[in-house]
Amino acid sequence: MTARPLRIGNASGFYGDRFDAVREMLTGGPLDVLTGDYLAELTMLILGRGRLKDPKRGYASTFLRQMEENLHLAHERGVKIVTNAGGLNPAGLADAVRDLAEKLSVPVRVAHVEGDGLPVPDGYLTANAYLGGAGIAACLRAGADIVVTGRVTDAALVTGPAAAHFGWGPGDLDALAGAVVAGHVLECGTQATGGNYAFFDDHDVRRPGFPLAEVHADGSSVVTKHDGTGGVVDIGTVTAQLLYETQGARYAGPDVTARLDTVTLAQDGPDRVRISGVRGEAPPPTLKTGLNRLGGWRNEVVFVLTGLGVEAKARLVRDQFTDALARAERAPAEVRWELARTDRPDAPTEETGSALLRLVVRDQDAEAVGRAVSGAAVELALGSYPGFHVTAPPGKGVPYGVFEAGSVPAEGAAHVAVLPDGRRESVPAAGRYRTLEPVGEPPLPAPLPAGPTRTVPLGLVAGARSGDKGGDANVGLWVRSEDAWRWLAHDLTVERFQELLPETAGLTVVRHVLPRLRALNFVVHGLLGEGVAAQARFDPQAKAVGEWLRSRRLAVPVTLLAPTEVPV
Repeated sequence: MTARPLRIGNASGFYGDRFDAVREMLTGGPLDVLTGDYLAELTMLILGRGRLKDPKRGYASTFLRQMEENLHLAHERGVKIVTNAGGLNPAGLADAVRDLAEKLSVPVRVAHVEGDGLPVPDGYLTANAYLGGAGIAACLRAGADIVVTGRVTDAALVTGPAAAHFGWGPGDLDALAGAVVAGHVLECGTQATGGNYAFFDDHDVRRPGFPLAEVHADGSSVVTKHDGTGGVVDIGTVTAQLLYETQGARYAGPDVTARLDTVTLAQDGPDRVRISGVRGEAPPPTLKTGLNRLGGWRNEVVFVLTGLGVEAKARLVRDQFTDALARAERAPAEVRWELARTDRPDAPTEETGSALLRLVVRDQDAEAVGRAVSGAAVELALGSYPGFHVTAPPGKGVPYGVFEAGSVPAEGAAHVAVLPDGRRESVPAAGRYRTLEPVGEPPLPAPLPAGPTRTVPLGLVAGARSGDKGGDANVGLWVRSEDAWRWLAHDLTVERFQELLPETAGLTVVRHVLPRLRALNFVVHGLLGEGVAAQARFDPQAKAVGEWLRSRRLAVPVTLLAPTEVPV
């Protein structure tokens, strides 16, 4: 007899997400499993710094407060909870949940997964391998009601419960791959239900509900949300999330490599999108690792330039600041200026008549970015350009972090499931592997016949979603009709992409083609320097690069534009 579908919901896409989401998901409709994703590259650095102050912490304390309010609800409704909120100390969080359950008189069985922690090299704060879902599955099979993990892949929060429910083993590659895709859609919470969505004005997304997936025994799923919650689930919102923070057609993980070029999406009713056809391959022979270290110190001053002569005012303050730093005992090693022309002529308000000049300095020495910079900014207050002021008082330098991705052999991580009764079950690695190779570019559709064009923003035709992976950024674009795909696939080459986004012109850009999604995914290597924690760029996580691209103008066939967008 085929097992019934497993309803898996998500209540957190990052450390700091909507606090009430746990209650909303538990009370909004039926669920079997509720997941919470609290970890990101930056979060591990934050937890690492927190652990320096208190070695007993190192986990996402928000989860514990959410459980204090909602543990009884999960128990009453028979919903199992799986979370990576354990961060750097899953055993500590598991103990804290047990203490809380005893205090609240809620009889729950708590298990945790460990083994992701690696020896931390000198000079680093954290070192972790990304584990798969097999440890989670072992905990659930042993009767756990709550499973706490450290650094697992985001999709593992779904593959683990699904494998436990359906009895999948390491060889069920297609089923596991389908669950990985469902997990990737759920992992960022409301990004799957209309949040951060390119075509947000098509729907009411003021308070989108959190997503859930009905996972089936063959790995196919239906992404949806609780009835009556805000936002929308359609092919566009799911496509956008599928493209988020991915690279090529092979989406590798510890359990399986999912082929994103095999994903088929279909609208299955209002707020329901069916995911099917996903093929899986053996995982690579290595696990991804993440290391965090403090990279140095940074400081920032934002000067406000109002009214006439913005460029001249910017030159003056730059010259003055350069002279002041030259006189300093120790000048910063890195000094970056960026003028943002947010002003407009004949502005009706002072704010709209002002531009922002941003100064960012970085150095290994805190003093070099501290007094030397803040002192110079303060001393210019009465002797620089007319209307001199800054957005905030200059302060001391603050530390910044650096994330480094690496790998270890898949057999090298001591993946352990610590079961509710305290027994420790060693979790074997996948056992069979396939080295990752690029997928050859698939055949492109026939080009759109030549015809009249109009120069308009790309966003009138295409949606986009962008994000970060260490120092790299990805920009995924998709279109909603076959004719638009025929145009996009041929017109938006790497060369055109770099013309539209000049910041990428000197970097390596790789284009990946996903015809089933009518999508292109561009990976821009090195755009983010040393990663989000280094704060090296105005948009350090590349969240808005896709929207910048959509705002750029190019010649678009008139046949792809709405009548109101075409000149009479």
